[in-house]
Amino acid sequence: MDRFDEMKSRVLTVQEVSGYLRVHSSTIYRMLKKNQLPAFRVGSDWRFTVEAIDKWRAAVESGAPLPASDGRLSSK
Repeated sequence: MDRFDEMKSRVLTVQEVSGYLRVHSSTIYRMLKKNQLPAFRVGSDWRFTVEAIDKWRAAVESGAPLPASDGRLSSK
């Protein structure tokens, strides 16, 4: 597996995804509350995959309508 594949499969914390997107962590929490980011919970903590964040970002940047679901990955 090359570095790109390793990065795509990484799981990020709120702090890491806020750095990845270059926004404040409070922005991440606000977006989670509005169901605007693909995320899942591990206990009481939020987690994100780089691949899901990249797909979400590409959709937002292209102006494509987002899926009708809440955008979160299933936590079940």
